[in-house]
Amino acid sequence: MRRLFQLKRNLSILNDDLPGIPANRPAARIIPRAEHSISRNAISPNALRVLYRLREAGYEAFLVGGCVRDLLIGITPKDFDIATSALPEEVKRTFRNCRLIGRRFRLAHVFFGREIIEVATFRATSSPVDEPIESTIPDLDDDEVLEDDELLDDDEADESTVLAEAGSHRTGIHAVTPLVERDRSRHAGAGDDDDEDRVTDEHGRILRDNAYGTIDDDVWRRDFTANALYYNIADFSIWDYAGGVEDIQARRLKLIGDPVTRYREDPVRMLRAARFEAKLGFSLDGETGSSIPELRSLLASVPPARLFDETLKLFLTGHGAMSLVVLQQHGLLGELLPTVAAYLDKHPEGAVARLLRQGLLNTDQRVAQGKPVTPTFLFALLLYGPIAEIIEKQPQEKWHDIGTIVDAVDRAARGAQGRISIPKRFSLGVREMFAAQPRLEQPRGRRALRMLEQPRFRAGFDLLLLRADMGLASRELADWWTKVQEVSQPDREALADALGGQRREGEGAAGGRRGPRRRRRRGRGRAPAAT
Repeated sequence: MRRLFQLKRNLSILNDDLPGIPANRPAARIIPRAEHSISRNAISPNALRVLYRLREAGYEAFLVGGCVRDLLIGITPKDFDIATSALPEEVKRTFRNCRLIGRRFRLAHVFFGREIIEVATFRATSSPVDEPIESTIPDLDDDEVLEDDELLDDDEADESTVLAEAGSHRTGIHAVTPLVERDRSRHAGAGDDDDEDRVTDEHGRILRDNAYGTIDDDVWRRDFTANALYYNIADFSIWDYAGGVEDIQARRLKLIGDPVTRYREDPVRMLRAARFEAKLGFSLDGETGSSIPELRSLLASVPPARLFDETLKLFLTGHGAMSLVVLQQHGLLGELLPTVAAYLDKHPEGAVARLLRQGLLNTDQRVAQGKPVTPTFLFALLLYGPIAEIIEKQPQEKWHDIGTIVDAVDRAARGAQGRISIPKRFSLGVREMFAAQPRLEQPRGRRALRMLEQPRFRAGFDLLLLRADMGLASRELADWWTKVQEVSQPDREALADALGGQRREGEGAAGGRRGPRRRRRRGRGRAPAAT
């Protein structure tokens, strides 16, 4: 503890006159329990356990960030994050069910079955005075993704995983920006001798920072005033340093400090601003919104794996349809998915644009109902326009060839990979969904029933239904596939036989083959005839 208090005293000298941060920083406005609406009954029991145990161990402990914001709004938080005066190693010693993660930001995860309570140490507002950067670290509220190994070696990146259905995303960084600014002073001090505490790139974007401080420092490291609220378990009060309570009441999203500086420190804050605008219905205040068009190109320097994770949070957390609208309004869709933005600009009210919007609305409904959602279906929706554009450049007689479709999907996925690192399992899933469409649209008797056994049938069927709603596929066939799934096996076979007979009659009337094609039998061991 002596080392921690000495650290706080030293840092207090270093934290004056920071770019975008008030020189005379105000003290916290403490809102007592009687004057706010947050009840412990609305807080996760596991989060309360962590808060109380940290306090009993002699540390300060606060609920912090988006969970406090959501509780004030009346929304059930999706997770509960804690800020404390305890160092990560001290948190680990306090909890046996704890694991330390992260190089970019050292964190403690306390596990209670499937629930994880994230505990972060108060962070300092600045680095040593001889370091020539104008930086604070990206915020650490409930929605920030802080991966276990955020700066992985290239050969480790392929092992990263995304737990989309559980809402937890851990992705490796496939491309690391060169490191040009380093602070070797050991503020964090414990166990990471091979890692520098503060690392930035040539744009001033912070890649790693483990310099610790006090709660008075920590608040200025956060992104928006609405996320800079602390709930004190000692007396159940709320500590508000930056007017966050008033901004929440006004439904206003405002960056702490100078917006240009804060966006340069972490360009992903622009995507976070768009996400909160879509999720909460807040408006962007002043330069928080007006600075985005000037700085949005900085997103090109963000690692593709992190942008993939941000894309999932934009579109798979219950507000995807509004996220699309907000991204287009701020010109951010073109930085995130350039080919998708270009297609929508050309065809803003076409069938594909309507399909995308309706698909995102359907996804939002599934999230609201607690049903699983997948990145595979999301990227099938987002890439539909670029895929269709590639297919339509081919001769029309090839549009329904599986080879043409698969090639178009691969090319569209490679185009998106320039900005977003889409894991192969998802891009392959998109390929399978689109390759299934010709088979779903041209069922051949009982052989069509084999499609029901395919792992991607349901996803392909959902895409067929959506296409039928937009007039891009046969409504009759979509209804047929719906009915086939609802009846018994004998009835399925009868439906397949009836559909096969209708198709043969149609082919005969058009001068085509009347009877079913019979497979020629070959002698056992005989080689196929040359053609």
